[in-house]
Parts: sequence; structure tokens; C-alpha cells
Amino acid sequence: MPTSLVPALASASEAATGPSMNVSSLEWTITIAVTVGVLLFDVLIVARRPHEPTMKECAIALSVYIGMAVAFGIWVMAYHDVDEKNGDFGLQFFAGWLTEYSLSIDNLFIFLIIMASFGVPRKYQQEALLVGIIIALIFRGIFIALGAVVINNFAWVFYIFGAFLIYTAWTLMKDTEHDDDGENAVVRMVRRRWTVSERWDGLRLFSHENGKRVIMPMALVLVSLGTTDLLFALDSIPAIYGLTREPYLVFTANVFALMGLRQLYFLLGDLLKRLIYLSQGLAVLLAFIGVKLIFHALHENNLDFINGGKPFKDVPEIPTLLSLGVIVVVLGTTAVVSLVVSGRRAKRGLSPDGDPLPAAPKNDAEG
Repeated sequence: MPTSLVPALASASEAATGPSMNVSSLEWTITIAVTVGVLLFDVLIVARRPHEPTMKECAIALSVYIGMAVAFGIWVMAYHDVDEKNGDFGLQFFAGWLTEYSLSIDNLFIFLIIMASFGVPRKYQQEALLVGIIIALIFRGIFIALGAVVINNFAWVFYIFGAFLIYTAWTLMKDTEHDDDGENAVVRMVRRRWTVSERWDGLRLFSHENGKRVIMPMALVLVSLGTTDLLFALDSIPAIYGLTREPYLVFTANVFALMGLRQLYFLLGDLLKRLIYLSQGLAVLLAFIGVKLIFHALHENNLDFINGGKPFKDVPEIPTLLSLGVIVVVLGTTAVVSLVVSGRRAKRGLSPDGDPLPAAPKNDAEG
């Protein structure tokens, strides 16, 4: 996220209604500097030795990132919740982080499809994922800044956010199967305008073959990842603004949710395919947050054509602790039920989705 947005986000935090975090520009600067430092470290590691990371490598890195997120949440509780009266900012962070993390895991399904669809060699998948995560951070940083400005100037936007999340939940519940083709309209447009090479060369995007300028297949992968990141940002930012109005917490929750996503991709592998009810779980979660947003909009209503422009004071505000409890229960139930059902299907010779597995080819010696 550009550092020029730091003052705007700091002032947006101070302008929020109700108890607000007093996040200084120094805190913003340190947070962004650490984020950039971690990403640069990741880039240097991957650039020096493109490879498929080992399970041990992934587990260590993932443990460090999760530990950092938990430590950060505890620091928010110890520093901001104590110093600022009536604050539950630590709980807001954990609720936002868990929600963004679950959405990021769903994002991994799409990443898997994109990698398989384009046939990306395993040793280059780390590089593609890292670039995809950086693009996601940039998009989310922009949307967070825009969301902070809109929310603090137009309270009625919560009606729109709430309705959008409920609609998204309905579409997720209705259509839980991801398309197996990683190509979208943008990728197809690029294919029409450029000659695409058949060879892979790391993150190289353009080359010359037979005296003609061509586009490398990695460029198509990054375009597909980038457009996917844009769509996921449209879902995730309204969702987390339904849990906290603090831009600082929105940003850090997204950062910690995306850090370690590359290692999670390789660590989980086929286990991701066993989370068969993740879309339904996310649908319930997004619907709950959508209702929470609409309740909040009614509670602060100032639209003339609704209740004469007067707030609905009798409408309950859903507390952060209840939101966190719902998130933990929904995600935990989703994971357990998914793994139990997919495990039973595997014992019956079925795929996680319940389809018959293809028969193994017969050995010639067996006749």
C-alpha cells in the first residue's frame, strides 16, 4: 500500500464514530515497513532458489506467521484496549483476521484451479503465488483506503455493503462448484492480441521467438491471478468492515491473512479439496456479517425515506464477542463436517465431492 495513504488512513481512524483507536502515523509507518520487509524477504528467498518448498519449510513459515498474528492481536488488547475506554479492538482484529483467513483459503481453491489450468510447473508456482499475494495486498490496500473514506462520509453505505454480502452469500450457497478453467475474459483478450509461447521461464513475461515478440504463459497466469484478487477484494473488504470500522485493523487483518498463504498452498495440497463445505460455511458467515451491517445501518440511519431520517434505536447492535463466537463456531463446524464426510466418501472409493473415482489402469501382466 502506498505510504502516501498513511496520513489519510490515520485521519480516517480518528474520524470514526464511537470508541476509536488512536493509531498514529508512526504505527502506520512501522506496520507498512514491516509488511514490505517481510515481502522483500520472501521475494529474495524465492528469487534466489525457485523450488517447491518442503513440508517442513512450509510448516515453520506458517507457524511464524500465525504466531505473529496472535502476538499482534494480544498487543492490540494490551495496548489499545487498555488505554482507550470501551474498546474491544483486540477482539475486532481476531474476528477480522479469522474471516479474512477463511476467505483467503477459499481463494486458494481458485489458485489451485489457475495453476492446474495453465499447467504451471511446480518449481515456478511459488513465484506466481508470491506475485499474486503482492497484487492482492495492493488491491486490498486501495479498497481499504476508499472504504474508510466512504464509510466516514456516507453512513448509508452500510446498507449497500450488507445487501452485497447477503447477495454474495446467496450465490455461494447456490453455486458451490468452482469453474475448472482458470481463463477469464481478460486472459482470453490477451490471447487474442498476443502470440503466447509454449515454454516457461520463471517470472519472465515477454520474449522473442523466431524474430517475433511473444508473451510468456506466466504473464497469463499473473493476469488471471490479478483479476481473481480484484474480485476477492470486493468481497473481503465489505466483510471485514462489518466487523471493525478501524482501517488499521482492516489492513493488518488482511496482511496477516495473506502472509503465509503461499506456504499454506503447498502444505495443505489435496487437503484443500477435502474442505467440501467451505463455500457453504463462508456463505453463512457472509450472510451473518451482512445482517450485522444492515442492523448497524438501521441503528445509525439518516436516510430521509427510511423512518423519516431517524435512527432505529431499538435495533440491536451485534457485539464483537458474539461475532467472534459465530465465526469460530461456523468455521470449526465447516472444517470438521467437511473432513468427516470427505473421509467417509474416500473409504467408499468416491472423490471428496462424491463422484466415482476413475478406475486405475490395469497392469498388462494381469491380462
